[in-house]
Amino acid sequence: QVQLVESGGGLVQAGGSLRLSCAASGRTASSYVMGWFRQAPGKEREFVAAINWSGSSIYYANSVKGRFTISRDNAKNTVYLQMNSLKPEDTAVYYCAADSRIPTINRAESWGQGTQVTVSS
Repeated sequence: QVQLVESGGGLVQAGGSLRLSCAASGRTASSYVMGWFRQAPGKEREFVAAINWSGSSIYYANSVKGRFTISRDNAKNTVYLQMNSLKPEDTAVYYCAADSRIPTINRAESWGQGTQVTVSS
C-alpha cells in the first residue's frame, strides 16, 4: 500500500493561486492512478482531478476545468494540483488518493491526511 502526504495548502485571496503537492512513498508508487478530492464544511467529499501513471489520461471536475491543472513527477513520486483563479467556493480540505484504477470517493487504496485550502473573498 502506498502512503500519501499532502502539502501546500493555505490561505489565499480570491483570484490567487496555490500549488498542492502529494508525496507518495512505496516501491510501486509511480504505477498508481492518482487523484485529488476535496471536502468543504458540511458537504460530501467530491472528485477534483485524476491522472494516470503516464500522465496521458487526465480528468477534471467541471467546476475546476480550465482553472486547475493536475500533473505528476514519477521520479519524485509526487503529484501536483496547480490551482489558479481560486474562488471562495474552492475552500475545502483537499485530499490526495491513489488506486490501481481511477480513484473514487468510495474506492481508493490510499488516502492522504488532507491539506486545508481557504480562499477569502
